[in-house]
This record gives sequence, C-alpha cells and structure tokens, in this order.
Amino acid sequence: MVLKIVLIAFVVLVAAVLVYAATKPGTFAVERSQLVAAPADKVFPLVADMKAFNTWNPWLRRDPGSPLRYEGPTSGPGAAYSWDSKKLGAGRMEVLESNAPSRVAMRLDFLRPFKSTNRVEFSFEPQAGAQTRVTWRMTGPMPYVSKLMSVFFAMDKMIGPDFEAGLANLRTEAEKAG
Repeated sequence: MVLKIVLIAFVVLVAAVLVYAATKPGTFAVERSQLVAAPADKVFPLVADMKAFNTWNPWLRRDPGSPLRYEGPTSGPGAAYSWDSKKLGAGRMEVLESNAPSRVAMRLDFLRPFKSTNRVEFSFEPQAGAQTRVTWRMTGPMPYVSKLMSVFFAMDKMIGPDFEAGLANLRTEAEKAG
C-alpha cells in the first residue's frame, strides 16, 4: 500500500513538472552590459570582425585549440566563422547586420551538442568621457525540451556568467587598443 502511494505521488509530481514546463515562455533572452573606457568606434570592430571577436570570445578561451573556419568578408554582413570542438560542440556564427559604430546583429547556429538557432545582438552606446556601454543580448526559441530543462536550470544563470566574462574580456581588449 505504501509503495502504491509513493508511486502515485511520483507520477503526480512528474505530471506536474511536465505541465509546468509546457506553460513556460516559447522564447528566451539573456542580456548583459559592460561599460568600456574606449569610444564606440574602437570597440565596434572587436565585435564586427570575426577574427577580432575571437580574441575575446569567452567560449573559445576554454578551448583555444578549437579548429575555426572563417568565411566571407573579414567583417560586416556575411562575415562568419564556424567551430568544431569536442569541448565546445560545433556551430557557426554570421554577421547579419552591421551599423558602425552602434550595432551588430548575428545569427548563431549550434549544430552539436544540440541544434538551435539564436539571434545575437551587440549595441554600443556612447557615454560621457569617451566610454561606451556595450550590451550583449541573445534571444531564441524554447522548444519543449528546453522548457523542461529550464524548470531545473535557468538559461540566464547558465549563459549570463559567460556573457559577463566575455564583456570583461572585450573591455580589456578595447581598453588596450584604445
């Protein structure tokens, strides 16, 4: 009898989690900002140029030997790079829009360990004293499996610290160059 009650309670709990996951939003957004002591025209190229991007990319720093392949122009729309790494998975990022020195929008395709397509945007807002507020934002769909995972792991807490590290790296590179 006790086993039957425990089993029923377990089934009800699993069902509740599954239903709760279904009510989660269909999209996610993660955003972080950093003040950089350099003008926007000095910070912007470190994002719009894929090779420069990879000098501060927080994920690439985890696997600096990761094979990269660059495509298209060096920077601006069509500039892209792809990676294939045992540590980082595989994917591709391409610049879709480049409005110097205020905004860069990209398409980020993950191929492995899971497939997804997200939008990445960087905005560069001039501040007093030749400083720039850089905002890094990523948005994307949340299919049901991702919604279910988000019951236990918040996307913002998983990716947010990487954005913070990346923006700190970007700040260091921009301030060194500026």
